[in-house]
Amino acid sequence: MNGALSVFTIGHSTHSFERFLALLSGAGIEAVADVRTAPHSRFCPQFNKARLDQALRTAGLSYIFLGKELGGRPDDPALYTNGIADFERMAESAAFHDGIERVIAEAREHRLALMCSEKHPLDCHRCLMVARALAARGVGVQHILPDGALVSQNEIEEQLLTGGEDDLFAPSEERLAAAYRARARKVAFARTA
Repeated sequence: MNGALSVFTIGHSTHSFERFLALLSGAGIEAVADVRTAPHSRFCPQFNKARLDQALRTAGLSYIFLGKELGGRPDDPALYTNGIADFERMAESAAFHDGIERVIAEAREHRLALMCSEKHPLDCHRCLMVARALAARGVGVQHILPDGALVSQNEIEEQLLTGGEDDLFAPSEERLAAAYRARARKVAFARTA
């Protein structure tokens, strides 16, 4: 790839495989990194791991599973706060760092999209945890929306800052961290007893 390194994200939502493929094609995607902890869908079986892998390969795209490293539902109870997956703790783990390194390496070779199930980036760990970490490493992140439009991680951060209560007198980095934390608490996986 030429120029600055970039990564895309996409949510499979309830799309047909054909619509999903059209969204990927519209963004010029060559490889999909699946960041779902559990790579199956009861409601959309076209996105079950084996079936998706085969369909993407048939369409000429590569498939990589990174749910163990970058998934949003950790097995380790220490990665939860009050029963809710703690994205900040998860992002400090060795496995997460390994996953980020793998994404960066793959993005140097392919036009890569990180895939999870949620339709909108602000409702998903792919944006609130993984894309945040990539952006902190200087990687440009673009989110593919259900209509095919692209929104940057910077635009997502602007939405986070305008969408919540925050201390306008706090430094911008603190305000942004608080906004990420608040949004993550609303959408992160919650363990049931």
